[in-house]
Amino acid sequence: MTEPFIVRRETQIAAPRATVFAFLTDPDKILSWMGTEATMEPHPDGLYLLKGIGPRSGVARGAFREVVPVHRLAYTFGWDGGQEVPPGSSLIEIDLIERDGGTLLRMTHSGLPNEAQCISHDRGWAHYLDRLTSAAAGRNPGPDKGLANEKM
Repeated sequence: MTEPFIVRRETQIAAPRATVFAFLTDPDKILSWMGTEATMEPHPDGLYLLKGIGPRSGVARGAFREVVPVHRLAYTFGWDGGQEVPPGSSLIEIDLIERDGGTLLRMTHSGLPNEAQCISHDRGWAHYLDRLTSAAAGRNPGPDKGLANEKM
């Protein structure tokens, strides 16, 4: 049986896996493509904390579950004060695969409670993976204005 409320995305990034991994775990690099404040402790049970952009400026919080440098990250995820997706209530898994001289990033976000949250988070992932793809490849994605009127 397949869980119905899952977001899956892939993006090809013109950068080595080590570079992409750094853009997912190093707070300074993360802030080049997402958020206004970040605290990352990329080890099992380490903190994942990211303050968002825009009028919502939500704080995403979770804990790392799996950290395999340059290969895989898994961490729980949710929103401080979020009733539908509270901290730690969903799981993000990211695999980095060498492909075509760069990195294929394969992401799964599971544990979302309903279709509306899947749609909302899918839009967020589309926006931010596009920005990550640019930043990790050495391009400036420009200032992040977040997603207008987005409710995640």
